[in-house]
Amino acid sequence: MSDFNMADMFGKIQEMQTKMQESQAKLAEVVVEAEAGGGMVKVTANGLRQILSIKFDEDVIDPSDKEMLEDLVVAGVNKALEQADEAAKAQMQEAYKGMIPGGLPGMDLSKFGL
Repeated sequence: MSDFNMADMFGKIQEMQTKMQESQAKLAEVVVEAEAGGGMVKVTANGLRQILSIKFDEDVIDPSDKEMLEDLVVAGVNKALEQADEAAKAQMQEAYKGMIPGGLPGMDLSKFGL
């Protein structure tokens, strides 16, 4: 490999690292909301898969049936994290679309902390 090609490759790597940092910041701004129990529990998460809030309908707060509330929280959190993951993948596809012809179809970006 000639020096010119090597320098070009390192330039692309630096550009990709910068894009990854910018994308991480954008993922923190992506917000999704999921519901469980017909809206009795609402969970908000961001593109970094962090739970931002959990809200309960008053009707679901029943001290004699805490298991139902626990189940609804688990369901809501799982839905929110799934939606956050999908939104993050879409965001990353968009960010890298111009760098790699055809985007990153099927590439698992979790290996890169994304």
